[in-house]
Amino acid sequence: MMRVGIAADHGGFGLKELLAKALRDLGYEVMDFGASGLNPEDDYPDFVVPLAKALSDGKVDRAVAICGSGVGACVAANKVAGVRASLIHETFSAHQGVEDDDMNMICLGGLVVGHAFAWELVKTFLQAKFSGAERFQRRLAKVVALENKEAKS
Repeated sequence: MMRVGIAADHGGFGLKELLAKALRDLGYEVMDFGASGLNPEDDYPDFVVPLAKALSDGKVDRAVAICGSGVGACVAANKVAGVRASLIHETFSAHQGVEDDDMNMICLGGLVVGHAFAWELVKTFLQAKFSGAERFQRRLAKVVALENKEAKS
């Protein structure tokens, strides 16, 4: 079964707990990168960056990052090479981002998306597969080349 990493700050803590349980109930192997409790003073990079590094290192297959709006989680995650995170608040992009762009992390706004709809988005994201079409591989190679160039700077 797929290994799914999940992380959230205080803005997404409640949603993270719900999604982690639902994922486990479906048989996914879930690695929780925190927060481990509700702390209004915590900061999303403290949880999202370790999640992103685990994704980049192959310790998880896909990842779910949650903060209040989802924006900060997405910004932080995309600073880690090999992570292709996107803020998702509708179903088309939840699957199309994987199919065309090999998105490997979904970012959600815990204060923006309702719990039931967030669960639908996560399921859609996890069920999607990268198409591997030549044009998508070509585009992805350009992104990887950009990451490699930035790493050398």
